Amino acid sequence: MTTGGDGTGTLSEQDGELRPWSRPAEDVLDRLDSSAAGLTEDEARRRAAEHGPNLLPEAKRKPAILRFLSHFNDTLIYILLGAAAIKAVMADWLDFWVIMAVAIINAVIGYVQEGRAEKALAGIRGMLSSTAQVRRDGAWRVVPAAELVPGDVVRIAPGDKVPADMRLFTSTQLRVDEAALTGESVPASKGVEAVPADAGVGDRRSMVFSGTIVAAGQARGVVAGTGAGTEIGKIQALVGEAGSLDTPLAKQLGDFGRVLTLVILGMAAVMLLIGRFVHEMEFGGLISATIGFAVAAIPEGLPALVTITLAIGVQQMARRNAITRKLPAVEALGSVTTVCSDKTGTLTTNEMTVRRIVTGVATYEVEGLGYTPEGFIAPAADGRAPTGEDVTALLTVASLCNDAHLVPKGEHWQLVGEPTEGALKVVAMKGGFQSAGHTRITVLPFDSANKLMATVNADADGTRVLLVKGAPDRLLDRSTTQLGASGSEPLDLAHWQAVIDALSAEGLRVLAAARQTAPALEQAPGLDDLWGLEFLGVFGIVDPPRPEVIAAIADCHTAGIRVKMITGDHAGTAAAIAREVGIVRDGDARVLTGADLEAMSQEQLTAVVRDVDVYARTSPEHKIRIVRALQTHGEVVAMTGDGVNDAPALTRANVGIAMGIKGTEATKEAAEIVLADDNFATIRSAIREGRRIYDNLRKSIVFLLPTNGAQSLVILVAVLFGLALPLSPVQVLWVNMITAITLSLALAYEPAERGIMERPPRKPGGSIISLRELAFVLSASLLIGGVALAVFYGALARGHELDVARTETVLMLALGQLAFLFNCRILSHSSLSIDALRGNPAVWWSAIALIALQLFYTYVPFMNGLFESAPLSPADWLLPLVLAVALFLVLEGVKALWRRLPAR
Repeated sequence: MTTGGDGTGTLSEQDGELRPWSRPAEDVLDRLDSSAAGLTEDEARRRAAEHGPNLLPEAKRKPAILRFLSHFNDTLIYILLGAAAIKAVMADWLDFWVIMAVAIINAVIGYVQEGRAEKALAGIRGMLSSTAQVRRDGAWRVVPAAELVPGDVVRIAPGDKVPADMRLFTSTQLRVDEAALTGESVPASKGVEAVPADAGVGDRRSMVFSGTIVAAGQARGVVAGTGAGTEIGKIQALVGEAGSLDTPLAKQLGDFGRVLTLVILGMAAVMLLIGRFVHEMEFGGLISATIGFAVAAIPEGLPALVTITLAIGVQQMARRNAITRKLPAVEALGSVTTVCSDKTGTLTTNEMTVRRIVTGVATYEVEGLGYTPEGFIAPAADGRAPTGEDVTALLTVASLCNDAHLVPKGEHWQLVGEPTEGALKVVAMKGGFQSAGHTRITVLPFDSANKLMATVNADADGTRVLLVKGAPDRLLDRSTTQLGASGSEPLDLAHWQAVIDALSAEGLRVLAAARQTAPALEQAPGLDDLWGLEFLGVFGIVDPPRPEVIAAIADCHTAGIRVKMITGDHAGTAAAIAREVGIVRDGDARVLTGADLEAMSQEQLTAVVRDVDVYARTSPEHKIRIVRALQTHGEVVAMTGDGVNDAPALTRANVGIAMGIKGTEATKEAAEIVLADDNFATIRSAIREGRRIYDNLRKSIVFLLPTNGAQSLVILVAVLFGLALPLSPVQVLWVNMITAITLSLALAYEPAERGIMERPPRKPGGSIISLRELAFVLSASLLIGGVALAVFYGALARGHELDVARTETVLMLALGQLAFLFNCRILSHSSLSIDALRGNPAVWWSAIALIALQLFYTYVPFMNGLFESAPLSPADWLLPLVLAVALFLVLEGVKALWRRLPAR
């Protein structure tokens, strides 16, 4: 049996996939028609022609022109294009190009920002190794990793990036950092023994995977998967297949645009019929009036308003360390109902820390987090009481039987070595242990099979001591005594087993320390020399939660947002961290593992997904299944992550959130939001900002619609009753334009309303504005349109020319909208308060800009010719000003009434 010929470069059988991790290495070599001596160059070339290069395939992309044109496929853009077509029919080419510019700019922005999945795939491809040490024709040589084929024999050493998926056949103390692939915070120990066929990626000890990094040791293996057939290739396929969902805002705006289009077309048809058959109006004039009505009713400024409001939100969120890669994600954050968070590096610091020390004398708590050697060690019951010889002996092992070291880097400390050893080095520094004067004589390196490390050290006067650290069970088996309060005493095995069980139950990784004084060794110690040890105690180590995470999760719960942990770590560790940060509150919280998920159908998972808050030992496929199951219930899901294994789920989630510092490029490109500080608490702030932005967008829409409603009402009434038109089409466009570029944008800067994070997330679906807000919009449209009609026909009755009457009507509409702006600043309660006058300087600047533009429109001669306006006397300003103030007061009364209506 040889490799499959399907171009995937993976080891397979006719009856299904052959899982190389579950078979003896010799069997795998045989089935790959290879041996420990490797392949010949001729055979390698033949296999390369069969399987292709060891590269991840690039996804097929649509032509650039089609990708650009796809951004015009939106109902609101259809409205813009319809308005432009109307202006072209009217031969108003300046207005035509202004409207077209808005549509084109919107498409350009979308085109530039699109392609996150394609960029994610490029980021994943960048993780692959560039070269490999391969055995060809019986000799070792360095070749480009792209030239590897199934059956090649490759060797790896510390610092190497694994070039392909490999089945190991020799391994010496090999440990591989697989965090980006599995989410494990500690390098995985590897060996050559086969593991069960159903083992998850993180448990396949006999395999190393493309894109991971060798932390320690050496190994040789046979390539079992290349290119798309590697685990990272499967993740790439998942990113491409995951698909993305429209944000709630996109769905609401799409529905709103479709309904609005139907209403406008229906009313235009009715108006056309009534004008023609009831009032027998001349057909050319009726067509002009109908076009004017359509221009008045179409909110052509709405797409620009949405884009600009979201863009302002992007800038404000960036100041809070949340960098937005796609505009709609700003609003989508505000509607999030569930946050699915990775554990390592997101909820935790991804820096292993000794939290507890247990000796034969006492239990000690260790303060301080991460690799910064700041903090203290104190007896758990006695506060800051000084530590004794029992702790000193333990810290001696932690510091000297250790290959890691810490390097100051600015305000932080950088670990060189393995995380667990780094944690021990830090706790020794916190305890004040000084390694100066101690010399290492020899060492027995750590071996994953033995699960221990030993060194022989000499102090300043030449006294030697054998120091051992490792798995507690291995050291207890080799110990006969323990260090107690009065010195060496018989080992209490039952006591230590109880201590280890208790620490493990808290999700702590447990390491033990032992020693042998004055060892009679003439050479490096072997396993046979490690007997009769004195057991010193144990360390409880954890990847600690970030200090600010607990408060952030509590705030999310208050806001009605569930937080779920989805991690590749072990179930016990995940449950312990979940309890500590407040994700779960009871001690017996249910945890689903990857194996549990494999045994469930998607329907079964959907039935329980909302009741389970902790998922452990998960794979990328599991994360996507969880996100989809939540979305089946209508949940708006935000997914966080930093490893390449998180990229597919981030793509599928409603909002993908990547870590900016420790996240992989693939993850950042797959996400809509990147956290510059890798801080879960920033998500809480971003959700608050998203809710504020949505509130302001809703206020802006509520404010904008009566502009169109009032104008269309004015024209509709005139046509229905056969009266002179109060506005020409070009004047309608002027009012729309000045309110859109001045007043509408002011509401984007509104501060968050009180209690914004104490209300539940808004329900997905429904209209962008609620029933009672629609009632308010209709009331405002009727009132503003009514007073505009009164001003127009009153001016005609006073003997004013048509151009003067229309100019005064435009002024009335502009001032009426300015008054209505203050009504819209506060929708949840009355604007008859000082709050409506402060907190947002943009309101006053926009009011000044509106008045300046209106003066320009009224008194500049070329504007009079372009827009058919005429100069007004000071007395002509008085009535619109008085009516605008009256409008504000009346609309506040309307607000008080509609606040009693149901919200939806």
